[in-house]
Amino acid sequence: METLMEYARNGVAPEWLREVEKHEGVEREKILTLISQGKVVVPRNLRKDEDFIPRAIGKLVSTKINANIGTSADCINLQEEIEKAVVAQKYGADAIMDLSSGGDLDFIRKRIMEVVDVPFGTVPIYQIAREMNIADADEDDFFNVVEKHARDGVDFMTIHAGVCRTTVERLERSGRLLGVVSRGGSLTIAWMKHTGMENPYYENFDYLLELMREYDVTISLGDAFRPGCIHDASDRVKFSEFIILGELTERCRAAGVQAMVEGPGHVPVDEIATSVKAMKYATNEAPLYLLGPLVTDIAAGYDHIAGAIGAAIAGMHGADFICYVTPAEHLALPTVDDVREGVIASKIAAHAIDLVKEGQKDRARRVDYEMSLARKNLDWEKQFRLSIDPERAREIHARRKSKGETCSMCGDLCAIKTINEVMGRREQNA
Repeated sequence: METLMEYARNGVAPEWLREVEKHEGVEREKILTLISQGKVVVPRNLRKDEDFIPRAIGKLVSTKINANIGTSADCINLQEEIEKAVVAQKYGADAIMDLSSGGDLDFIRKRIMEVVDVPFGTVPIYQIAREMNIADADEDDFFNVVEKHARDGVDFMTIHAGVCRTTVERLERSGRLLGVVSRGGSLTIAWMKHTGMENPYYENFDYLLELMREYDVTISLGDAFRPGCIHDASDRVKFSEFIILGELTERCRAAGVQAMVEGPGHVPVDEIATSVKAMKYATNEAPLYLLGPLVTDIAAGYDHIAGAIGAAIAGMHGADFICYVTPAEHLALPTVDDVREGVIASKIAAHAIDLVKEGQKDRARRVDYEMSLARKNLDWEKQFRLSIDPERAREIHARRKSKGETCSMCGDLCAIKTINEVMGRREQNA
């Protein structure tokens, strides 16, 4: 059976792609062209049913948000993780990743998938490390877990195939402060060091692509060497991995497998453009999936804000897919409330990106125009409806409600009310 990329190259549009066209406001023919070129991906396992909500990621389409959830060895509460998945989707997450590393991982994954309607992702190597000592794994274990996740219906998987002898040697000579902060990347390096062998996902990448192709799973090429602190940003290790990921992206396209590329990390604001443009250039405009980037190391408890700042700047230069950051980043497993805060912060950044993104800015600016018109008309219900988090906006407004039609900040001295009165009637919706 053909993959979505192969269908696109033949000019064939699956019926479900109409949902993508409607959501993006971009013609299917244009979306097909971008999919065929590898500049847009629509992660969707062949096993997904018609209730699935497809989401496109990449050039010309709206900026997407991923929410990471999942258990840890210290906190195994499946019901809480299910609630996180539901809440993340409610507040605007376009994809969910299960990063569980504690409990019965097969059962947890399948139960969470039951409540997820958007693209669903995993990092298969976590399951290897939880079910055995990573040093005892063999090459078959690396591929068997990928096939298991694909059979279960996972739509995209983070695979750290850019970890190889060449990039590890660069790391060893780099003098990095935090070394590797990618969990999957560190596990891969640990296996390589123990066995003295090459990373199976790199050495046997063609076989990995065969598995991905069989289920039309999108590969997310993991950024194992993303900088984990400002001190390590923009070093040679990171750029060495970019080159490898660019080569692997081309092999994905040749095999008809959709691929996106992951990126840093902790990056100061003046170096974000360089990182994004380098990744886009090295991968010939593959969809770019970023964690943050976080623009400072000292925002503990507020890293969702640091990440949103970095995401907005990165998106302005070409990032397509934002992995949310919660207030619990670097501190603890997030709560349900943390998940909501992280999604909303990323949603603000995503909309800010779309206000300047080719293919989306007209639609995005129309929403801002409608909000401005509602403010001019002191139309509170419309303001709530257009807000990124209507519940929060309504709650704050009601907390200290004005006696009149204005808010309690200015009351009857409201500038908008005064100008409306002296300059003429209010405007109607355009």
